[in-house]
Amino acid sequence: MAREVVRTEKAPKAIGPYSQAIKVDCGKMIFCSGQIPLDPQTGAMIEGDVAAQTRRVMENLRAVLEAAGAGFEHVVRCNIFLADMNDFAVVNEVYGQYFPKDPPSRATVQVARLPRDARVEIDCIAVLPG
Repeated sequence: MAREVVRTEKAPKAIGPYSQAIKVDCGKMIFCSGQIPLDPQTGAMIEGDVAAQTRRVMENLRAVLEAAGAGFEHVVRCNIFLADMNDFAVVNEVYGQYFPKDPPSRATVQVARLPRDARVEIDCIAVLPG
């Protein structure tokens, strides 16, 4: 099994011992690490409400997927981590805009705390055809 680390400057650099994504040759699977609402240029948390944070998270995921040769249409699984389940409806609304047709499977959970006190973190798994 070939294993390739995916890196892009268009998404925030890893802030710990993890990769932005791992691409494997067994079925061309891409495992994207969780993204929080960091600005890729500054590495700082963005300003704004949970909707703005969710959009930044999804754009960070888009950048990582594109660096691996994929897009949201290749995503088969997402996990959403929320600091407050009361944010679910807003996060769900923004998230849904990125998957207008045939969305992937998903789980959403509330957690005690997220890195840098983010309100949302999302990770995903994608599979390239062929």
